Amino acid sequence: MTAPQYAGFWLRFVASLIDTVIFTLVLMVPLALIYGERYWIDETMVHGVWDVLLTYIAPFIATVWFWQRYLGTPGKMALRLRVVDARTGAPLPMGQCVLRYIGYFVSALPLCLGFLWVAFDARKQGWHDKIAGSVVIVEPRDTARVGDRA
Repeated sequence: MTAPQYAGFWLRFVASLIDTVIFTLVLMVPLALIYGERYWIDETMVHGVWDVLLTYIAPFIATVWFWQRYLGTPGKMALRLRVVDARTGAPLPMGQCVLRYIGYFVSALPLCLGFLWVAFDARKQGWHDKIAGSVVIVEPRDTARVGDRA
């Protein structure tokens, strides 16, 4: 078995841009329809229950579900990247997925240094990966994805 190829900073950055576009279209359009123009111009932090559900809870649930079901979010899947356990290469269990998501906040707080760390780390791990014990690898061309049907 060959050593995994770790996904570098720019590849992961492009995957996150793809995810941002998808999540924005899927989640922000309903918010605009529900709250109208005031959602975009009002300085209120939280506009209501739908705002909390679609801005905070839905992205958390969707991201963790994608990590568990497909080993990556749509952006990562498009670029053939997989989020796996750093020690075993196995899919992440639920607890590890939740820890990785929480780790995103740790990575983002100090000027996004935890995300930039990917560029300098030997295994291309951000702080959120180190916290959760995960790595992002490039999927070999000759393997099927978890969840794919024959």
